[in-house]
Amino acid sequence: MLLKRELFVAHFYVCYNKKAMKKKDYQERPWLKYYEEGDMRPNLEYPDCSMVDMVLQSAEKWPDNMAYSYFGHKVTYKNFVKKIEKTAKALKNYGVKEGDRVTICMPNTPESITMVYAVNMIGAVCNMVHPLSSEKELEYYIKVSDSKYVLVIDAVFDKIYKCRDTANLERIIVVRPSDGLGFLKKKLYRVLHVKKVKLPTNDSRVVLWEDFIANSYFYQGNYYEKRGADDLAVILYSGGTTGTPKGIMLNNLSFNALGLGAIEVIKPCVPGATILSILPIFHGFGLGVCIHIPLCGGMGCVLVPAFSKKQFADLIRKNEPTFIVGVPTLFEALLETKLKENELECVKAVVCGGDALNQTLRNKVNDFLKAHGSTAVIRVGYGLTEATAATCLSPERACDEGIIGAPLPDNYFKIIKPDTFKECAVGEEGEICINGPSVMMGYLNNDAETAQTLRVHDDGKVWLHTGDIGVLKKDGFIYFAQRLKRMIISSGYNVYPTQLETVINSHEAVLTSTVIGIDHPYKGQVPKAFIVLKPGYKAGKRIEREIRELLERNVPIYALPTAYEFRDKLPTTLVGKVAFKKLEEEEKEKKK
Repeated sequence: MLLKRELFVAHFYVCYNKKAMKKKDYQERPWLKYYEEGDMRPNLEYPDCSMVDMVLQSAEKWPDNMAYSYFGHKVTYKNFVKKIEKTAKALKNYGVKEGDRVTICMPNTPESITMVYAVNMIGAVCNMVHPLSSEKELEYYIKVSDSKYVLVIDAVFDKIYKCRDTANLERIIVVRPSDGLGFLKKKLYRVLHVKKVKLPTNDSRVVLWEDFIANSYFYQGNYYEKRGADDLAVILYSGGTTGTPKGIMLNNLSFNALGLGAIEVIKPCVPGATILSILPIFHGFGLGVCIHIPLCGGMGCVLVPAFSKKQFADLIRKNEPTFIVGVPTLFEALLETKLKENELECVKAVVCGGDALNQTLRNKVNDFLKAHGSTAVIRVGYGLTEATAATCLSPERACDEGIIGAPLPDNYFKIIKPDTFKECAVGEEGEICINGPSVMMGYLNNDAETAQTLRVHDDGKVWLHTGDIGVLKKDGFIYFAQRLKRMIISSGYNVYPTQLETVINSHEAVLTSTVIGIDHPYKGQVPKAFIVLKPGYKAGKRIEREIRELLERNVPIYALPTAYEFRDKLPTTLVGKVAFKKLEEEEKEKKK
């Protein structure tokens, strides 16, 4: 067992930013009135500790609370800590040292979250990668992080194994999806569902999870390394929509500040609450919001390794979650879910992030929640992986179009004129910049990109340039306008796809849409709309004419799409966002 004096380094607090609420704060942070009205603290003190220390604190306070459930198999905080300690011992027994990088190539399973905190416990670093990445991508992620150890789900073991020599891997730990189930469920699962993956029998570098854990009994030394807030904890990767994906380095403070900040501003964040952990652990939104926030506050994670909208209703009925968190496509799936009256009565908070939420979808989700017994309204979060996925959240009952609301505690936002450090006037659109404890340390092995993204302004502070367009309005809240990289410049005019998508989606026949810019011989680019209709509607000239007329009534003439294409579905990225880059590539191929 860990010594008491080592167990809770969280007793030693450091304050990230101890600014008092002075008059000057109201000038810099006009959203502070929202904090006062809600009896919330805009500045917090954060423990000088690691991510796992926050989980240990939760286990000390609420040992019998559920930490997670996996297909109905529930594990308490007390037992979760035991699993973390066993895994930490096993890592040490296999030679993993403080500062080493351990690649986690997993969906949301008990082994993946246990490994995250075990790696953190021994002072090593988690290198989080998507299991569906290509072989070349996986090799790159392992090499660039200098990772010698990999935890991988058996379904994609072959891809990892093929790069074992070029990546100089020392150990590959293989997990079966059934490993985290109870004994009887595990046996039944293996008989009915699992297609056995053949593993090499003569390669000592490959070990099954159960054998890996069994080796923990042979380790007798220290397995807890005291780490501080500023120490590197996790490497996540950008989506790679342009060029090579970049490794984003996040420290312990980034995740702990997110956890404590969210608990401060989301009132249903109380011990014993539960969250549907659908968003994947290899994404900042999934690891930060769906795993670490609840584990900081004695809440329970319902682990969902592979989401299916057909099983959405059963998932809600069986688990009765307090929170539903997701990207817009998840809430589109919710609208198609068949639920009885009051079956959402358990839901106290709903948060959407990861992509822009159009007003039409927001209204439909709120109506759906109310019709099925929930008192919650959908709140919109804003963030990016470079800022630990979430930095801003819309207030309860604030449903104005585009609102992302008030920054989380200790996060400072400013809106600047693009390519300058000059701050925009209230009501003027510009690039969103962020300063706060959640901001990344920098890009892995990429000083040039880091210098472009993290910049010291005239105030002497380091600001994260998000590449997103937003506006600070007179009500004191931040509003999101558009991803800067999606902005279409047509004949010198700025056209924002989100604006067009909101209008198109308001048509009664439209399920969803995406607008991209396509090349034009003299305008530079012009908008093209890709549209998915609801079941029962058929694409044709009549609907296209109605949508065009709707746009003509709501947007400037220079912003009107020059082409419309109806599809059965739109391509999505690995984390469920609409892959507008793929649509752009398809259009370029047509021109060749």
